[in-house]
Amino acid sequence: MLCQKRGIMTPPAFLTRGLTAMALAIAPAAAHAQDDSGFASYLSQVRARALSAGVRAATLDSVLPPLTFNPRVVALDQQQPEARPNAPVPRFAPYRTTHVDTARISRGRATYAEQRARLARVEAQTGVPAEIMVAIWGHETNYGSYTGNFDIVRSLASLAYEGRRRPLFEGELIAALKMIDRGVSRTQLTGSWAGAMGNPQFLPSVYLRLARDGDGDGRADIWNSSADTLASIGNYFVQAGWRRGQPWGVAVDVPAGMVRTDMRNRLVSPRCPRVFERHSGWRSVAEWRALGVMPQNRSGQGRALADDVQATLIEPDGPGATAYLLTGNYRVILDYNCSNFYALSVGLLADAIAS
Repeated sequence: MLCQKRGIMTPPAFLTRGLTAMALAIAPAAAHAQDDSGFASYLSQVRARALSAGVRAATLDSVLPPLTFNPRVVALDQQQPEARPNAPVPRFAPYRTTHVDTARISRGRATYAEQRARLARVEAQTGVPAEIMVAIWGHETNYGSYTGNFDIVRSLASLAYEGRRRPLFEGELIAALKMIDRGVSRTQLTGSWAGAMGNPQFLPSVYLRLARDGDGDGRADIWNSSADTLASIGNYFVQAGWRRGQPWGVAVDVPAGMVRTDMRNRLVSPRCPRVFERHSGWRSVAEWRALGVMPQNRSGQGRALADDVQATLIEPDGPGATAYLLTGNYRVILDYNCSNFYALSVGLLADAIAS
């Protein structure tokens, strides 16, 4: 029954509620159908580009048609800091507490001891310190205990379709298709929501470029082989410019009266500028020492920096808190993950593992 009011036929409240509920149910379904239709159309474009990149049609016809859009990974991507450029930078101390904790240090030392022979071989070949490789492994997947359970092909396809960072994610999707085309099992390709996989959390393009066979079986198995994992991490760091024999940095005390206006970094990085703008300009360690910036080194952790080494200063929690002098090798850690908190924690975890 309908009720009449001022000549307008209006439904009673219970029917309005029912119609509203029905509309709310229909809207997501319609949006979902639209996503599926657009997603399928987009995958046909990907298929053409992947064919041009050398992926076999049989591989594409096996992998692409069953894919469905995953809205969850898009939501996760939109929560990332780069999607919120004006968000305030938090303090480093709480992050350090949770990422350079007793359990991670203890397990890192155990992994270091267990893999000592392999680590020694990779360090001799690459110059990358064993503790740095172990710290990367520890930070990325807690030494292989959790590598992610997202279907990375589906994730990359969904992120590419959404479009905010399409060039990045479409390129990684085609790289993943190349991996399958070259014999990597489709079921092997699970990992983080953003497409990183295996013990070192390599993106597919990084795997194709830098993964290495460390145990001589003819495969670069970064999922199950410790030897391949460490050889691949070491190779990544070499290709990113790691300098043999140079520490990543050192914790320092900064004098209370130090004037910082002339130390500002005047260079603008084209890559993750918010990360690099927190660094000072470059000075030699001797120049920093003349300004009163002194290494802490009270616990014996870390390695001393030679006077002629060029370093930048970062004060992640502001004046009065622990600061760090950072060498060019710190920039290599940033190449792995462009986050000051990440790179500082990797360096500090490595120092703790080796101490």
